[in-house]
Amino acid sequence: MNVFSFISSIFEPAVKLVDELHTSDEEKLQLQSKIKAVENELLAKVIDYETQLLESKTAIITAEATGQSWLQRNWRPITMLVFLILVVSDSFGWLPNKLAPEAWTLLQIGLGGYVAGRSAEKMTQQYLKARPAENKSGTVAKG
Repeated sequence: MNVFSFISSIFEPAVKLVDELHTSDEEKLQLQSKIKAVENELLAKVIDYETQLLESKTAIITAEATGQSWLQRNWRPITMLVFLILVVSDSFGWLPNKLAPEAWTLLQIGLGGYVAGRSAEKMTQQYLKARPAENKSGTVAKG
């Protein structure tokens, strides 16, 4: 269950409870509207949090990719190549011992983080290029 479904499921009983109240339809709609407003505000905060988290991850990867040290710029690709060698070696039985299940879990986390990080980096670059420029008055230029 993702966080958005979870948040909606929290507010769903309250909305159903309002339906069962012995009051006018107008009052029911007002209460439901207020509940939905709180739910939407919470969802907006979650989206803001996720955006900030993604921007932070992107900043870290960008700093590594543009770093002064060769090792700082290349440790992630090197790690992925080592994982690839381990997977191929394990698949062909070239390792003296099979990879432990924990190693496969670590590999999945590493590859997932690497792919997500690279995707986030590319999406952020595209977003920054596509974002409309602001003029000096602080309003968004129309184009």
